[in-house]
Amino acid sequence: MFESKTKNLNKIKLNLTIVGNLLLFELKKKAKQSRKAQEAVLRDILTISKDTEFGRKYQFERILSSVNDFSLMDLYEEFVPVSQYEDLYPYIERHKNGEENILFPGKPKMYATTSGTTNEPKWIPITEKYYHEVYNRMSPIWLYSFIAKRKHAFDGSIVSNVGKAIQGAAPDGTVYGSIAGVTQRDCPPFIKAMFASPSDIFMIEDYKARYYAIMRMGIERDVHLVIGGNPSTFIEMQNNVDEFLGEYIKDIEQGTLSQLFHIPEEVRQAVKPYLKPNPKRANALREMKKNYPRLLPKHYWPNLQVLNVWKSGNSAVYFEKIKDFFPETCYFMEQGYFSPECRPGVVIDPDTDSTVIFPHKNYFEFVREKDIDKKKPKFFHLDELKVGERYCIYVTTYSGLYRYNLNDLVEVTGFYEQTPMVRFVQKVNGIISMSGEKLNENQFISVVRQVEIEFSKKLLFFIGFASIKESRYHIYYEFQDDNIPDDLVTRFTARVDAILKSKNMEYADKRELGRVDAPIGHLLQIHAFEIFKSRIIDQGLYKDRFRLNYLMQDELRHGMFKKLIKRKFS
Repeated sequence: MFESKTKNLNKIKLNLTIVGNLLLFELKKKAKQSRKAQEAVLRDILTISKDTEFGRKYQFERILSSVNDFSLMDLYEEFVPVSQYEDLYPYIERHKNGEENILFPGKPKMYATTSGTTNEPKWIPITEKYYHEVYNRMSPIWLYSFIAKRKHAFDGSIVSNVGKAIQGAAPDGTVYGSIAGVTQRDCPPFIKAMFASPSDIFMIEDYKARYYAIMRMGIERDVHLVIGGNPSTFIEMQNNVDEFLGEYIKDIEQGTLSQLFHIPEEVRQAVKPYLKPNPKRANALREMKKNYPRLLPKHYWPNLQVLNVWKSGNSAVYFEKIKDFFPETCYFMEQGYFSPECRPGVVIDPDTDSTVIFPHKNYFEFVREKDIDKKKPKFFHLDELKVGERYCIYVTTYSGLYRYNLNDLVEVTGFYEQTPMVRFVQKVNGIISMSGEKLNENQFISVVRQVEIEFSKKLLFFIGFASIKESRYHIYYEFQDDNIPDDLVTRFTARVDAILKSKNMEYADKRELGRVDAPIGHLLQIHAFEIFKSRIIDQGLYKDRFRLNYLMQDELRHGMFKKLIKRKFS
């Protein structure tokens, strides 16, 4: 039995090593000539889609007549406009209703959903080609990086937390859901067998019940690899352990899944093969419980090799909160920069915490941070970026996104051969995401205005700030009525919170999970905005241009508004 298990592990490692190295060789070859790779991928995308409605409208055929990479890229920039989701929305809606050959040939494999600037989520199309080329073919490099850093990473079980693979369907029947969930569902059988629980558990709607199912099965096993996204997830998972450890132990001893939670019957049937009475592990957990005031992963997963998680951007704050949960020997590997719209690359050298951009899978353009607000900014290509500079990133993909603004600010940290490595810094253009809530400034403004009408209380000024240390938003108001009572400010803010949850699914999720706490409202003194602006000018801050966003993550400006709060009524 032991010999058979060892052979199987060695086979897994060998397969990942062979496939990972082959794909890594291909990436390295393309990375040495990133401009040539970019020209090739752009030509391929335009060729495939030249006869679509979008391709005909923006003259893909004429762009493809270019004789070299310079003219190809110049004509593409000249003929095809920069796009936001709202620009592509009419085309995507037609795909959703069954029309083909609109943004790309045929219909998509699925849609990945994420929050938008309106009440409706974004529906990001994922074509079969994009899924195969980017997710299927590049994932082995990612998996191989675990072995490269910790050779025993696959010697035990794997725990992960991803979204539900299939959440529903468009009017034409095309499914939508989590691309990460679909990737795990479709992973090779030899990898799938190593997960502590089946992907069916991600169908559980109630978060507490879902975390219970994940951790009840995970804590029973000798876990060597944990894959997550935002490190705040692990705070919630550990909270579940703290609350239900006794119930875990009882379930593990009996080989059951607790009836305390609403878990669909089909999910219970799917997990049955993973549940067998295990009194030995139950007793071991009881002993640990006696010895430690709080049972943590370093106690119940002492052999954990790798935690794959986001560590950059706003996630850094949450990472600091959880890193002591895990064994000292555990390697914390950056999961890398990606979004539902695009997987730009993969982390190859875990020590850099940087994502190597795929020069042969997507086409990229960049605008320097200082030029973001210009009407006609200069666009830079992949081979023109400089280390230390920050850029807003635009992508063109096989899934029908053309010169699409990801609204992400990235910093170039170095080069892999001749291709840049980047790390995510933050969202830009009024989008804040402390823990994945993706709150949009326009959405925030419209909600505050809606509540203003509901309460019949005129606002002269308002502004919201994200406090990453507190993981909550602070909203500051200056009402026309200078005698507004404190309790109205509290009720006003609670209503803003409630409507935001109804309009932004990511915000609602993070509020429900406790990753983002309830916002706090503050009453500003009279003429607060004028006072703030004069102080900005007097101090010479932001002297290049004065622009005020109504939703920000900016500690300097936030500190200035904290000093403008009106005194409490006596």
